[in-house]
Amino acid sequence: MTTGQTERTGQDGPGPATGEGTARALTTLLTCAMAFSMMQLFLLGALGPRLVADLGVSPTVLGLTTTVGFATAAVLSPVGGRVVDRVGPRRCLVVLLAVAAVALALIGTAPGSGVLLAAVALGGLPQALANPATNKAILAVVPPGRRASVTGMKQSGVQWGAFAAGLPLAALAGLTGWRGAVWTAAGAAAVAAVWAARALPADPSAKSTPAVWVPRGMTAWLMVFSVLLGCGIASVNTYLSLYGTERLGLGPTSAGALVAVLGVSGIAGRLGWSKVAGRPDRAVWLPGSLAAGAVAAALLLAASSLARPLVWVGALATRMLAVAANAVSMVLIMQRAAAGRAGQDSALVSAGFFAGFAVGPPLFGLLAEAGRYNGGWLLVAAEFAGAAVVALLWSARERRSVVRS
Repeated sequence: MTTGQTERTGQDGPGPATGEGTARALTTLLTCAMAFSMMQLFLLGALGPRLVADLGVSPTVLGLTTTVGFATAAVLSPVGGRVVDRVGPRRCLVVLLAVAAVALALIGTAPGSGVLLAAVALGGLPQALANPATNKAILAVVPPGRRASVTGMKQSGVQWGAFAAGLPLAALAGLTGWRGAVWTAAGAAAVAAVWAARALPADPSAKSTPAVWVPRGMTAWLMVFSVLLGCGIASVNTYLSLYGTERLGLGPTSAGALVAVLGVSGIAGRLGWSKVAGRPDRAVWLPGSLAAGAVAAALLLAASSLARPLVWVGALATRMLAVAANAVSMVLIMQRAAAGRAGQDSALVSAGFFAGFAVGPPLFGLLAEAGRYNGGWLLVAAEFAGAAVVALLWSARERRSVVRS
């Protein structure tokens, strides 16, 4: 029996068959959960120019908000994965959305950088729960043949969050101020928490699961890959809007639209490439190939200082490739996780991704504060290149093991 077969017949699912309407509602809810899990960070990126002007935060402090949020998520993720495996996805998704609403409300009331950083740290909890809880919900309810496509759709929720932050909420900030936009997002998260409590199937009785704190095998490779990938993606998320205003002469609304482009292209990338990853033989090679393509996207961002339209192409390609690679890694976990371990394995890979998100922006921020944005984009290209090497080495190793067997 393969690891994928073990997962499909183990504790994680599938559960009772669901009707088409119920399946669509579940997918929509999981997509919303992923969107709100990171909404606060996308809003900080999209509204960065306004925050710098209103609260007097420096570019380095702006990058520190991302570091604090993702460092918290990285620390909490292994524990969060075990909690999801133990108590079930419904309870965890309700907590995720409720805490996201509180964190957004705190950002909306922040008088300065101190409360802002505390609110972002609180927002690390929803991030830590997001992938384990949503993956576990899919394994419990969705038939195996549809899991890759549903995973791609719910992973696209992060990009829907980026789109919402970069376009409608950024536009709302132009009318009501940035605080009004953040409070609107907080209210929407609270509504989603009530929806999750009413709509999700009841969790099974809490059960004890063996704790695994050290990643092994595929999980270890994907964790290292995710660290490097996260470094590059987080730098683009945090600084692309500020780069547009400071170096390319874009207005705040146009710079926010860059974040919206990240969102739309990321949705398409995650949906398309996750569907391709539904075939396990293809899924093994996709993370490395997509990360290698993201290197070219980062180089386009560097070249945009000479030809401004390239920033739109680079932004689109980054999300179509790099962000999709993260979604494919989640598909791999669901295909290959041992029975009852989907939550913990998802959490360990997510912890690597969040660690990269914590490390990448401060490094880029040092270059940005010195006015060396081109150096920052070259650093992003190097991080994507490292991720590609790690993933391709793993896929070659997997191919050799299959040939030997």
